[in-house]
Amino acid sequence: MELMSYRLFSFAAIMMAAIFPVVAQETGSLCVKAHPGRAGIFVDGKYLGPAANFRVARTYPVNAGEHEVKLVDPRFEELTTRVTVRAGKKTTISETLKALPVPKPPFGRLRTENGDKFAAVYVNDKFMGHVDEFSNSAQGLLLPPGDYAVKIVPASGSPIAQNVKIEADKTVIVK
Repeated sequence: MELMSYRLFSFAAIMMAAIFPVVAQETGSLCVKAHPGRAGIFVDGKYLGPAANFRVARTYPVNAGEHEVKLVDPRFEELTTRVTVRAGKKTTISETLKALPVPKPPFGRLRTENGDKFAAVYVNDKFMGHVDEFSNSAQGLLLPPGDYAVKIVPASGSPIAQNVKIEADKTVIVK
């Protein structure tokens, strides 16, 4: 009887595995020590978050394997590299971005309020940083006067999209 129960259990386990395949992706972690630390990390085109928070490099879980890593900061040239992440291991890369010329005024200011502090902020489909960088009265994204499409993309949940008009020496808040 016990042998028969074991065989039935084994058969049931095999059938369940066939019906509901379990795809266990092994993960490792990625730490990017970047200058500037506020550079956004994109792995295979997906935004993970900033390279650092309060000058401490952040570590993100990443599927094991070969990946394209892009570092983006609007004040610097984008940098793209390839990295291999091994399951159960931490992979650390160090990169310094090359500064772009400083833009000339006049500027208006774009600020953000509420939401996921590491949500990505895009202006005219270009990554500009994360919400926490533009979220208080001492912060903001300086932009030349004009019309802009702003999109805030949290790690989970729905993106927020808003068209804004930036005027010289004025602040626009996106909530």
